[in-house]
Amino acid sequence: MAGTIELTQITREMYEITKRMDHASKEIFNLAKRKAETERVYRMELAKQIARLRAEGTPATLIPDLARGEIADLKLERDMALELHRSGLASLEVIRSQANVLQTISRYQEEV
Repeated sequence: MAGTIELTQITREMYEITKRMDHASKEIFNLAKRKAETERVYRMELAKQIARLRAEGTPATLIPDLARGEIADLKLERDMALELHRSGLASLEVIRSQANVLQTISRYQEEV
């Protein structure tokens, strides 16, 4: 009987992990979308700043650094979105590992 209770608990935990994986995959999609959007905004603003600095006659060697410095906040947002996306993917891998462990335990319980 104790084996049945443990198997029931394992099944419940597997169900919970499945729900977490579903939620995590949706969240990762949103993070990927945000990552792409912040990259787009950053590149568009960088191009605008470069064009403006060229039009103002700024020496060509200074333009890249000055343009990036003027939109540093956008670069920060872009980098944070990238890292959040990477963290989300890593978290999903942890959840998958937990699911694999539970599947292994479940198979072992069925054999016993």
